Amino acid sequence: MAEKKDFLKPDNIIKHIDITKYNVVELINDMGDMAFQARNLNRAANIFKMMLEDKECAVYLTLAGSLISAGLKKVVVDMIKNNMCDAIISTGANIIDQDFLEALGFYHYKGSQFVDDNELRELMIDRIYDTYIDEEDLRVCDMTIAEIANSLEPRPYSSREFIEEIGKWLVENNRGEDSIIRTAYEKGVPIFCPAFSDCSAGFGLVHHQYHRKGKDVVSIDSAKDFLELTKTKIKNPTTGIYMIGGGVPKNFTQDIVVACEVLDIDADMHKYAIQITVADERDGGLSGSTLKEASSWGKVETTYEQMVFSEATIAFPLITAYGYHTRAWEGRPERRFNDFLNNEE
Repeated sequence: MAEKKDFLKPDNIIKHIDITKYNVVELINDMGDMAFQARNLNRAANIFKMMLEDKECAVYLTLAGSLISAGLKKVVVDMIKNNMCDAIISTGANIIDQDFLEALGFYHYKGSQFVDDNELRELMIDRIYDTYIDEEDLRVCDMTIAEIANSLEPRPYSSREFIEEIGKWLVENNRGEDSIIRTAYEKGVPIFCPAFSDCSAGFGLVHHQYHRKGKDVVSIDSAKDFLELTKTKIKNPTTGIYMIGGGVPKNFTQDIVVACEVLDIDADMHKYAIQITVADERDGGLSGSTLKEASSWGKVETTYEQMVFSEATIAFPLITAYGYHTRAWEGRPERRFNDFLNNEE
């Protein structure tokens, strides 16, 4: 039988693409004279550029699907460093199982979808399509989350607050300098994971709460997440959403407009919206629901919206590189929503 080292080879580590190296502006400009998803991608890239050029606009980046394990971490990090996004709303897996995992010094590995998954299970190797993760590394990730939870004052936290504590832990322990969590912590960019327990963080928090044996515990308050994100919309009324995939992050972010209405606060719909997805709208599912459909719910304006039906590892670097190399981000202010939320009563 093969050994773990036969699958997790040092020369097969997933590498993160660097959009700053590739000026794609002329390519994407020319795609505007093509058809199908090339033209859609061109329009989405130009709407993203408009978001960045609109200095009043706060940009929400939503992340769903397995993105960091696929080599897209540096795309997000470069967005944070260059003030190209002001808040991140993500699945827990991208932030904890993948970004935090790598911040701890572990890796994702190139693999194959044509493999005996029973053999992988015996070797404690987890598979994401053609990518491998060492399950034993994930267990370290779980227990580190438990360790962080054990060190905190026992009370309910928003996922944003807890992830900020992880960023603080990374700085104090000199880990994860190139991670999304640490970069966001240092730039004051909040990260929300509305379904935070649906990832390695959940295992760590289960371990923490189980061993408290009736004592007060650290818990995650999802309503506080929603309120905090809504407060950023109230503070910064002009907003745009850059959605990678769909799911909970997409809907959670769109819904803050409706939340403002519930609070009897006048709020404009999201002025700009682009989404990269491979989902189909015809089954009524959220991930494929069009942005025009979102307008019927009072969430998104239809003047500057574009769906791109493409796989994220292709479209996300291209659209983001367009925003980067047109220098549309220059002069954008740091909004530091973390500082604002931490000082809110």
